[in-house]
Amino acid sequence: MSKRAVLEVIALDVRDAVAAQAGGADRLELVTEMAADGLTPTAATVAGIRAAVDIDLRVMLRLADGFAAGDVDRLVRVADALRDAGADQFVLGFLDAGGGADLAAVERVVASLGGCRWTFHRAIDRAADRDALRKQLADLPGLDTYLTAGSAAGVDEGLPTLGAEARRRGEPGYEQTILVGGGLRLDHVPALVRAGLDAFHIGGAARPEGWDGPVSAEAVARWRTTLDAAA
Repeated sequence: MSKRAVLEVIALDVRDAVAAQAGGADRLELVTEMAADGLTPTAATVAGIRAAVDIDLRVMLRLADGFAAGDVDRLVRVADALRDAGADQFVLGFLDAGGGADLAAVERVVASLGGCRWTFHRAIDRAADRDALRKQLADLPGLDTYLTAGSAAGVDEGLPTLGAEARRRGEPGYEQTILVGGGLRLDHVPALVRAGLDAFHIGGAARPEGWDGPVSAEAVARWRTTLDAAA
């Protein structure tokens, strides 16, 4: 890699955000309710974090567990409130009952974001056809990242897929950054870097006490040091 690897850390509150930035995170993913794998935080939480740190924030747009869009009108209203609170980057991803992209819901929400950059999250790891999903979404405004482990089971199982998709970078549907996350460990990093991957997402790995404890600046710094050395 010729550039600094991106390190994104999940933050639940201001304390997490400050620690993650101190440890060397480049960006935060803001969520709540990790028991449901991350739902939309409140506008007040977003505003507080925006005031406390100066790194990029991506805010989750997900109202319930699972990957169905649910109430799209409410999603749009929530997105508007989050933008008013200072959010200018987002994370979203909706599947239909057949495991394809729920294009109608994604397009409607994205249209409400006014060109903001966004990540399609790990719904891609539950998609019936990853390649078809990428090509369906390829031309949506603002889409610049896929958060993926390469497999619904996590990075251990997804390494071959991550490598294969990295090799297709630049093809239609594969222009976006691959942000590796989902069971990611430090010992995965060398092989991922050799495969050309340069963006990494951690949640529990930044929390030595588990999800009941805060982000540790020291834990984030270990990731920063490892990524910088691998580069």
